[in-house]
Amino acid sequence: MNRKYSYIILVIVITSTLYFAEKYVDRDNEDYPNTSEVKGTITSSEFDETIYPTSTTGVVVHHAYYSLSYSEEHEQAEWVAYELRKDQLSQNDIKRPYFVQDREVKSESADWRNYKNSGYDRGHLCPAGDRRFDYDAYHETFLTSNISPQDRKFNGGVWNRLERKVRFWAEKYDGVFVVTGGVLKNGLKGIGEEGVSVPEQFYKVIIDNSGPQIKAIGFLIPNQETDAAFYDFAVSIDAIEAETGIDFFPAMDDSEEKKLEASIDLKAWGKR
Repeated sequence: MNRKYSYIILVIVITSTLYFAEKYVDRDNEDYPNTSEVKGTITSSEFDETIYPTSTTGVVVHHAYYSLSYSEEHEQAEWVAYELRKDQLSQNDIKRPYFVQDREVKSESADWRNYKNSGYDRGHLCPAGDRRFDYDAYHETFLTSNISPQDRKFNGGVWNRLERKVRFWAEKYDGVFVVTGGVLKNGLKGIGEEGVSVPEQFYKVIIDNSGPQIKAIGFLIPNQETDAAFYDFAVSIDAIEAETGIDFFPAMDDSEEKKLEASIDLKAWGKR
């Protein structure tokens, strides 16, 4: 092989290596990603694109396993939306990957280093625990467009308990649709060189379409430690819309939307 072709091959190898490093390497993590593949059973969805909320930024990205509306001003998603089906619930042990920037966000999502030594967790919006049914789905949750600064005791406490409850509802109701994010507004504290906004509250809207009528429940929880139950933070969808400026059911009939968004029916979700 002559030197010309050897040089070309060397360039290709180096370029591929640098691409892989940029895509997967987060030097703040200790473990290297596992390349074993885990697949789940795919079934038809009971939801369609009309279930997505509005975007106040106009920057909507559709990934394979969730969608988001990105706020460049706050360097995070204003909402992440996804379906969690019963057949997707899994305890597959997939090795924790590295956080990487989202190539689909044209303005570039925040670098993970903004969170380093900030005192805040890189809190998942679409939880990694909801995507253990598939290797690619799990890794997709580690895009930095899917994280937001969360108080560590909030993230590991009331927020974690709510996420586990959502998985319970997904099994009970044969799938749910979830919209979640931080409440983004002017004047929030920023972290890192890019000034990633630290939300003072996080919200979660859960939708069930398995019964004769669609039902929904909302939660609005301060980004801080609490011993209170997540049910104590149940609010109407109207209340979350007032805080965020997001319309969660833009395609729904106005009268049906008004009724759904104004109610807080905890009994319908198993709260006695």
